[in-house]
Amino acid sequence: MAYRGRFAPSPTGPLHAGSLVAALASWLDARAHGGTWLMRVEDVDTPRCIPGADRLILQQLAACGLASDEPVVWQSQRDALYQAALDRLIAQGGAYPCACSRQDIERALLASGAPRERHQAAVYPGTCRPENGGLQGRAPRAWRFRVPDAARVDWTDCRLGPQSQDVARAVGDFILRRADGLWAYQLAVVVDDAAQGITHVVRGEDLADNTPRQILLQRALGLPTPAYLHTPLVLGDNGEKLSKQNGAQALDLSDPMAALNAAARALGLPARGDEPDAALRGWTRDWALSTAPTR
Repeated sequence: MAYRGRFAPSPTGPLHAGSLVAALASWLDARAHGGTWLMRVEDVDTPRCIPGADRLILQQLAACGLASDEPVVWQSQRDALYQAALDRLIAQGGAYPCACSRQDIERALLASGAPRERHQAAVYPGTCRPENGGLQGRAPRAWRFRVPDAARVDWTDCRLGPQSQDVARAVGDFILRRADGLWAYQLAVVVDDAAQGITHVVRGEDLADNTPRQILLQRALGLPTPAYLHTPLVLGDNGEKLSKQNGAQALDLSDPMAALNAAARALGLPARGDEPDAALRGWTRDWALSTAPTR
């Protein structure tokens, strides 16, 4: 199957140094394999999206020589695809309505005595599962994916190596459609990757934990599972992941080569003094040589 990769930023602000690393890695991987590179704007979380940020991101990428090989796709225009996927899961018993608030979940976990590490996301206890009484007369707030009891997912990341997660124990039944009516990232990204024929997903290491949930959804919907490669994270001065949430500064593209060289160094590639197009061709050769044994 011909290689098809993608870069899928959320328009919650301009690109920063960490997001350029992911964009460059996904572009290089596609080019090194003679493939197609796509851009998808993940704007389903509309309250967090900033007007005009999507166009700014495209301009920033273009300044670095990174342009989509096909028309850009916006998730906010794909509601019907997500609804069809949810309907299919409901029909096969793979999704159910949930009336629980976050406070309800916390109280249920506290009452059960379930251990929870500090800062760890709450594992949904299955309160609204049909066999546990369902909604019990309460109004539905969201839709959840019914994680199989034997839900250990094993996969091999092209950089991190063998990975494994028991999704039932680590996450529990996760959200597909939120209480505010918006689509959850997990469902949208799985549907879009399949609809766009994505064969390889290259993204930041902070998203590796999402992979087993997405693989479960792919299996439930009868969709192919892409190959995954999670890139190193760019850390801020405080040692935390560089992100818009913790105040990462917008990319300074007054000198695109300086920004590209910084991203390349984060990926273990040599700095180059060329113009972006020539540098990208050189890094593509470097990338092909460095990743050849893992593919």
